[in-house]
Amino acid sequence: MAHHHQQLPKWEGEARAELLGPKAEQVWPLLEDFFGLHKWFPTLTTCLPVQGISGQPGCVRYCAGFKTPVDRESDQPENLNWTKQELLSIDPSQMTFSYSIIDGNVGFNSYISTVQVVPKEGGCSIVWKYEVEPVEGWTLKDLDTFIGTGLQVMASRMEASLSPTPSLS
Repeated sequence: MAHHHQQLPKWEGEARAELLGPKAEQVWPLLEDFFGLHKWFPTLTTCLPVQGISGQPGCVRYCAGFKTPVDRESDQPENLNWTKQELLSIDPSQMTFSYSIIDGNVGFNSYISTVQVVPKEGGCSIVWKYEVEPVEGWTLKDLDTFIGTGLQVMASRMEASLSPTPSLS
């Protein structure tokens, strides 16, 4: 593959969330449900199957309605953020999957993400690695904030859904 000299190096980042209590085996099925992301990711109002079977490589989901750090102040429906994401690979034994954004209007080109649930003492971690060509109008910090914040909310929602009883503390 010929590389053009003007091509910028990809941005790379990693977000990590610690879950206390829930075991990796409990958290994995929530993440493995590729068409169920809207249950967990903040501000994501729509997550619809486009093709394939959820959890099988090649399946595609349509995600819309999420907020990003660089959104213009506008509620015009044509400014709805959306992406189509394809599941590239999935390995339940390692509790990891990868997906790419194949279409969308947020300017993510060559975006690939790998999400993994890592067992640990007293709970588990979710590790979300990503790489993307530099996004127009964004900084890498914007992307880190978008994914990092989203992941923290996802983790706390998953924690809450898996905790046996609501704590009254």
